[in-house]
Amino acid sequence: MKKIILLLAVIFSMNSVMAQVDLITKHDGEVVKGKVIKLEEFTIVFKYDGEDAENTISKYAVEKIVYGKSGRVEQVTEKIVVSSEDDWEKVVILEDISYVAGLKKSGEVRGKTGLINYHTGNTGDKKAEKKLKMAAAAMGCPFILQTADKSTVGASSNGLGGSQNIKKGLAYKY
Repeated sequence: MKKIILLLAVIFSMNSVMAQVDLITKHDGEVVKGKVIKLEEFTIVFKYDGEDAENTISKYAVEKIVYGKSGRVEQVTEKIVVSSEDDWEKVVILEDISYVAGLKKSGEVRGKTGLINYHTGNTGDKKAEKKLKMAAAAMGCPFILQTADKSTVGASSNGLGGSQNIKKGLAYKY
């Protein structure tokens, strides 16, 4: 009888220890077990279960967090589904490398306007951004980490005095 009571006590203590672990569910289906330290504007800082090192993951990669102590479920972000180039408007351009932590790099993308064009500075920038997003959408990637944004105007652009906008980035998916 004492062995049964001891066994039950061990099982209940194990369950209470396991219940303290936060579960971070990513959009790709992976579940990370650990302890959420803090939520920032674009990132989540956490520690893996049994470790002391702090890790960072992008909020864009996380669907929800289930807190172990309270059982509360917090929805973090909605999954962005990009199935073709027509979904280019859904693509999000990110400017900090920490915002892509936990996402998978797919390749480089580029968007630019022609050397000879009739765009003003602002419309040329918008056209280059659209082409950049379309390139990522064609790859099925909802995120771009922008790595370069170059605008040239007048004689420094080309011999005809036009303007050109060039944007480069790395495409990411879940």
